[in-house]
Amino acid sequence: MNPLRSVLAIQPGQPASDGAGVRLNRVIGGAGIERFDPFLMLDEFGSDNPDDYIAGFPPHPHRGFETITYMLEGRMRHEDHLGNVGLLQSGDVQWMTAARGIIHSEMPEQQQGVMRGFQLWLNLPAKDKLGDPAYQDIAASKIPRLSTSGGVEVVVIAGQFDDGKVQQSGAVQRPHTDPQLFDLRLPAGSLVAPRLPDGYRAVLYVYEGVLELPGASAQDVPAGHLVRLSDSGELQLSSRNGAKLLLIAGKPLGEPIVQYGPFVMNTREEIEQALRDFHDGVLA
Repeated sequence: MNPLRSVLAIQPGQPASDGAGVRLNRVIGGAGIERFDPFLMLDEFGSDNPDDYIAGFPPHPHRGFETITYMLEGRMRHEDHLGNVGLLQSGDVQWMTAARGIIHSEMPEQQQGVMRGFQLWLNLPAKDKLGDPAYQDIAASKIPRLSTSGGVEVVVIAGQFDDGKVQQSGAVQRPHTDPQLFDLRLPAGSLVAPRLPDGYRAVLYVYEGVLELPGASAQDVPAGHLVRLSDSGELQLSSRNGAKLLLIAGKPLGEPIVQYGPFVMNTREEIEQALRDFHDGVLA
């Protein structure tokens, strides 16, 4: 048996707000929270109080990266300057490539009930940062799901799930960063061992229950916590009483990252150009 991936850090998300005051748990990307190349930010939003989400995210710009929005519960409408309109519902994914620029809004389409999900920011390589923007909605029915021999349900959003017994390609593939994005739902007493390429950055985010990490320093990870793993080794995940988590992994770009709010480029000069373009109305 090969060595297991070691745990580099376990850290809680930090309370934050964004848009017009939407309350968030900022898991990656807040003050003092390290980026995990090629991933720039991870937010969890979730509340049954409309005051926490109803103001939504009015029109705002992006340049230089991709956003992946995964809805667990609720309804969110997307509109952008390209004329795209989409309604995200429970289980759906929105994959937006901002590239040289996109201006969009994300507004709740509900006045009550639970609004819950995640948004992940994925960096683009320098050569693609000023490419054409793109947008796609992926309905829950189009996202592959499988059950492992141990009874773990896997929602394969991106990449290739492989535990040595079953393999499944995800709904989205990206060659340069090869993101692996899985929603893993472990019933009580189950174990899953997803295979990841050595050299890929890997993190786990537990959003329900308690995850168990094996090894010499076995640890329990409660909901609301991010686990940063080493870049090589095998991965084994289990839970005594059940857990739900995101597994996020990808190939690092190894390029400079300069960020100013919704713009992520490689140099300060490119950021200044993005600000000028937005001010002059020629961002996209």
